[in-house]
Amino acid sequence: MVGTIEAPIDTTANNTNGSHLHHTNGSTVEEKLDELRALLGKTDGNPLKIVGVGAGAWGSVFCALLQDAYGHLREKVQIRIWRRPGRAVDRATAEHLFEVINSREDVLRRLIRRCAYLKYVEGRLGDRTLYADEILRDGFCLNMIDTPLCPMKVVTNLQEAVWDADLVINGVPSTETREVFEEISKYWNERIGHPVIISLAKGIEASIDPVPRIITPTQMISNATGVPIENILYLGGPNIASEIYNKEYANARICGSDKWRKPLAKFLRQPHFIVWDNGDLITHEVMGGLKNVYAIGAGMVAALTNESATSKAVYFALCTSEMIYITHLLAEEPEKLAGPLLADTYVTLLKGRNSWYGQMLAKRELSLEMGDSIKGKGTIQGVSAVNAFYELLSQDSLSVIHPEAKKPVAPVELCPILKTLYKILIKRELSTEAILQAIRDESMYDPRERIEIAQSHSLYRPTLLCHH
Repeated sequence: MVGTIEAPIDTTANNTNGSHLHHTNGSTVEEKLDELRALLGKTDGNPLKIVGVGAGAWGSVFCALLQDAYGHLREKVQIRIWRRPGRAVDRATAEHLFEVINSREDVLRRLIRRCAYLKYVEGRLGDRTLYADEILRDGFCLNMIDTPLCPMKVVTNLQEAVWDADLVINGVPSTETREVFEEISKYWNERIGHPVIISLAKGIEASIDPVPRIITPTQMISNATGVPIENILYLGGPNIASEIYNKEYANARICGSDKWRKPLAKFLRQPHFIVWDNGDLITHEVMGGLKNVYAIGAGMVAALTNESATSKAVYFALCTSEMIYITHLLAEEPEKLAGPLLADTYVTLLKGRNSWYGQMLAKRELSLEMGDSIKGKGTIQGVSAVNAFYELLSQDSLSVIHPEAKKPVAPVELCPILKTLYKILIKRELSTEAILQAIRDESMYDPRERIEIAQSHSLYRPTLLCHH
């Protein structure tokens, strides 16, 4: 089959939950699958087709979790993942991958049984070039080499992957979502019904004309494909992909229409991965992008102060006050977002790629000239989010009253950290050290005042999230 890496899926040595028959809220795995099949109108002999689009860390782990849970029910479900072909694995990564393989007896035995071990020896010696789609077939995500996954069916031809998909998982970065789904739309012209899409992307775009507003990945997908927004959901939460696959207890929210969010939450829920549901799709999606902005700055502060707990606490107080302020602009009931937003921010600051990126910039181990797609990490989505939020909140049409000057200013004027990150990352006018000046400014007022301003003034701008 053109564009496909065919492989028998070996479920005997996977990172499974110990039993395919585990119960979740009284339902067995097969019963949960049957319920979703019925909702999607699947008949006997017609398997449910689940396709992951994009094979970054989270996209790969998400599909691997489904493969582990449901992959043995081959007559009822097919799970595959698409990634672009031709991405070569460099020699250093191939050497590290070989070390990972040999440190895990279960992985080593699986590769030997599948007659796949020799190519990793050749890759280690430099006698063969390995490719990202090739190693993903064996359960190795290029952005997460240290965490072997289960084997997966990998498809490199996008049309073949998606044309008849029932459930599509968007695992490409927000900056690539529009382009990929515009291509996908060409293959869905002849479809009778619409698929259901779960987007994992965290990031936003800003649109200024005719009015300032945020465009999220689910909106990009709907605009590109014509799939109604009720069939598109967002899943996010305070979690790190590798830890979730290693069965660290985690939770997430799936947000979207009543029709799909509850059955999908039940379908995705596992003993170590609890999925709640919420009807506020766009706001949760935007919050997923907002915390990435401030995570980059947190990484910078940590590196520049040699992990000073005091400096990190000062930064955290200031950045959370800015985030609370921004949520009051975006949401009618911002208090409901405080818990999920802070939890997601906390884990991202602890171990996320955006915080790591800020640290590497401050340590001069990375430079802005290298772009925001980093080897072994994938796309640093906080960079484009800084640009989008700054562009949006600098619009005079959204002006608020400055607490001291008592005159109208753009909202961004009350967000000094966002302004500084924009000057560092986008305009490149300042060095990373400027983030310390921003949090140590003697003229800066107590962050509590910013929160009080947000709570005591009517800041909500419905048009920002297209709520008219």
